[in-house]
Amino acid sequence: MQRRQFLRLAASSAAVSAATASTALAAAPGRPNIVLIMADDMGWSDLGCYGSEIATPTLDRLAANGIRFTQFYNTARCCPTRASLLTGLYPHQAGIGHMMNDYGLPGYRGDLNKNSVTIAEVLKTAGYQTAMTGKWHVTPRSRADKGNWPLQRGFDRFFGTIDGAGSFYNPATLTRQNETIEPETKEFYYTDALGENAVAYIEEFSAKPDPFFLYMAFTAPHWPLHCPEETVAKYKDTYKDGWDALRQKRFAKQKKLGLVKSNWELTPRDREVPAWENAPDKEWEARRMAVYAGMIDRLDRAVARVVRTLEQKKMLDNTLILFFADNGGCAEGMNAPPANQNPNTSIKPLTTRDGRPVRYGNTPDILPGPEDTYTSYATPWANASNTPFRMYKHWVHEGGISSPLVAHWPAVIKRRNAMSSEPGHLIDLMATCVDLAKAKYPASWKGERIHPMEGKSLEPVFRAGRRTPHEAIYWEHEGNQAIRMGQWKLVKVHKGEWELYDIEADRTELNNLAAAQPERVKAMAAKWEAWAQRANVAPWESWAQGKKNRKKG
Repeated sequence: MQRRQFLRLAASSAAVSAATASTALAAAPGRPNIVLIMADDMGWSDLGCYGSEIATPTLDRLAANGIRFTQFYNTARCCPTRASLLTGLYPHQAGIGHMMNDYGLPGYRGDLNKNSVTIAEVLKTAGYQTAMTGKWHVTPRSRADKGNWPLQRGFDRFFGTIDGAGSFYNPATLTRQNETIEPETKEFYYTDALGENAVAYIEEFSAKPDPFFLYMAFTAPHWPLHCPEETVAKYKDTYKDGWDALRQKRFAKQKKLGLVKSNWELTPRDREVPAWENAPDKEWEARRMAVYAGMIDRLDRAVARVVRTLEQKKMLDNTLILFFADNGGCAEGMNAPPANQNPNTSIKPLTTRDGRPVRYGNTPDILPGPEDTYTSYATPWANASNTPFRMYKHWVHEGGISSPLVAHWPAVIKRRNAMSSEPGHLIDLMATCVDLAKAKYPASWKGERIHPMEGKSLEPVFRAGRRTPHEAIYWEHEGNQAIRMGQWKLVKVHKGEWELYDIEADRTELNNLAAAQPERVKAMAAKWEAWAQRANVAPWESWAQGKKNRKKG
């Protein structure tokens, strides 16, 4: 039904954007279609091809016929990652150093700024058709003019949500084009709908000779743990042996696949997590992970629909598909919303579509999966999702920032089942798209100065396996800080001391060399500080005070 509605809308649409290039440019040979696919709150080990037991046959197939990157990074949090991905900048440069709150500082306005352009805006100038399905989360939904909604930032087509999370059966801010809508059927499931609408966009775009850019931003497997029961049932007994056994099995598979080095150690179980043998409510715990696995299973099926459509249209060979995640596994708990919440602004509904109360919380009396539940899988299973690393979403140790990256492009990537240890970051995706589209990244846009791209194209890796590396890659989120230079990584938690790791020898960050190499620590810290000044990064205390001042005003 969603697809039929879209096709009716597309048929009656007056026009696409006027900002297109000439027909000759649009038809230039060799320029691929580009499909960027992002999972939400998925750990590094959660795909089959990265060590998991979860059924991800489509993504595993893409990896087997392409490249898996083993050292690709995100920004540790959902909306900063989206800002960085879309603009090719560090998130603070795009105005989203934290979440969708305005802290009164340039790097922390909580709204995509005018000194940035999106991939869609740039590729449209090169004749690309542009579409998005999924989670936007780079502007407050309260912004009345919709000035930073997808259609206002370069996309011809949009089906998805403006907010950052919500029910998979009745998503908050569900939107088509510029208008909020309601799910049309009782069987609606957001992940499925994103795949269905992506297919409709590809079918529409395939009727024209122009290449297309498609951005699919799934909310799976972000909480709440929602998944149809027939999919959860596949994993009913999968996790009965618990998180300790799961971490060991995944780590062994990662070694066998060549994803981790034989001399790297598995990080210890999080000290807040009991040994599985001592865990209460084992059946409920296993159910939580089963639902989470089902959400990823369902995501893979949605990607399968897209891949089948590209094959049927004979477009798969010259389509670059990149799959990645916005941050590491999420250790967040789950609390109920206040009873007096505003239903127009909350991502946590009080009732289901048919009027039943939604049950909140991570307690054994609430079995996750159905629409009337709202739960998360929390620290124990997030620890397993991030195998072999430590820490989680929010932090900039490897567990928070490491992302799988699967690259599939048969026309160019000739090495099959290849792996690349080239360090990369989400900032590289804009540079890659501009490079492949033969587009020109602007110095100014609509009268505003645009920050130069921070990333480097991945095309040399696709073609030859290597590229000139970044001199340094940087992170800051909620006062957590890091810099990566070659094999060396300097990292600290907010208000903590700098830690130094040799990533080649110890990527699981268990052997802190800071005390043994104080000069290296000093030099790398100074380089991080210089970047922070340039990239609009402010200390946590500064923008937290800005929030207080804004409230007082």
